[in-house]
Amino acid sequence: MDAITIVIILAAVVTVSIVIIVLSQMRERARIERGRKITAQQDAYNRADRLLSEIPGQYLTTDLKLLLIKRQEDACAQLASLKADLPIKQWQEASQQLKTQVLEKQDTRSPVKIDSAEKSNYVKELLQNLFKMIEGMHKSGKIDAATAKKNLKYVLFLVHKTHADLHVFQARDYVRQNQLRKAIHAYHLASTEMGKSRDNPLAMKAVKSFRTRIKELEAMDAEGKDTASTESQAKLDREWDTFLHDEEFKKKKADYDD
Repeated sequence: MDAITIVIILAAVVTVSIVIIVLSQMRERARIERGRKITAQQDAYNRADRLLSEIPGQYLTTDLKLLLIKRQEDACAQLASLKADLPIKQWQEASQQLKTQVLEKQDTRSPVKIDSAEKSNYVKELLQNLFKMIEGMHKSGKIDAATAKKNLKYVLFLVHKTHADLHVFQARDYVRQNQLRKAIHAYHLASTEMGKSRDNPLAMKAVKSFRTRIKELEAMDAEGKDTASTESQAKLDREWDTFLHDEEFKKKKADYDD
């Protein structure tokens, strides 16, 4: 065997070795990328499920529920195409069942009282995650600009209401204790929070109610009256507790969305 033949054989061996290494690396990169995509979609599904489960029932409108379900459906479709070893079929069936319940107005979720700073901050964090999710769905082309704008505006309004909820709870407690100056301050804080959603007609209605109540409390404080069970306080409490549920709100929200 002459020198040229030996060189050719060695070159072929080196070439084959390089090809095998390159192919092996490509397969490994593909495996890692597939794993990354599966993890990302699984996280997306779980995140949407968490938001559906943990955002207070009074905050989740039909539109928001359907957006979260759509995110779950999109994640399941991606996981199915990746042939992920996960209970995808079970998730899809659960999402479809929930979607039917939502569309038929049979999905009822209990309201959550925002009665501590910790709870207020936690709900705010959930709403911020929802905000980011809707932004991501818009950027990826899953929802159109009009749908994204409407729901992002509403979620931002809910963030402000979460803080107002806490201040209203504190104000009520102060009124029961006849600590009127502290109650007035708490209502001022609630009014400031709702005032951040100036383009929302219902938020402005809340601000007006808070200001009226503040004037009443200031007058009572000046006269030294006990306010523990006043009719005005009871009326404001009822209005606030049904803030996101009454028919007037639904009508005003439709006008606001338009």
